Amino acid sequence: MKTGTVLGLAAALASAAARAAPPADVTLKSATDERIFRLADARGKYVVLNFLLKTECPFCLRHTRAYVAGADTLPNTLILFIKPDSDEDIRKWASNLTAAELKQFPIYRDPEAKLAEQFGIPSGYTFHGHVVRYPALIVLGPDGSEIFRHVGRNNADRFSFEQLAEKLRELSRPKE
Repeated sequence: MKTGTVLGLAAALASAAARAAPPADVTLKSATDERIFRLADARGKYVVLNFLLKTECPFCLRHTRAYVAGADTLPNTLILFIKPDSDEDIRKWASNLTAAELKQFPIYRDPEAKLAEQFGIPSGYTFHGHVVRYPALIVLGPDGSEIFRHVGRNNADRFSFEQLAEKLRELSRPKE
């Protein structure tokens, strides 16, 4: 077997292992207000974890705004935006959002990208002079288990709101 094939298989197995064992519970503190998110409190809903890039990312801002604009069309769904920056850096980045957007969608902090690491989101991508984890979206089902993920290849490779809406329709259809 070729080395590249072995490495690819190892990466796929590592990714599958990370997906099979997500954190039992998730608790995130908002950097933009006093809210705390606890996955245990969201049982019965779909939870969309948007892992945004560390640093000043215009793609993250555009992505966040598109999700905020369409969120009301997704019943039984909570959308969270998560950044690994400091509280101060997140507040600075979030100042590009309106007060109404932040009231509806606070920006949560993932200190040192520990949660991203627990979900197996790869690191090593360089953006604005920082080595960061890739942008990612993870959907947790009503029971808290991971049911879908998209990990981007670069800062512009995001799972659009329209793609998410279609994926949630697909995932919520009754099984035949």
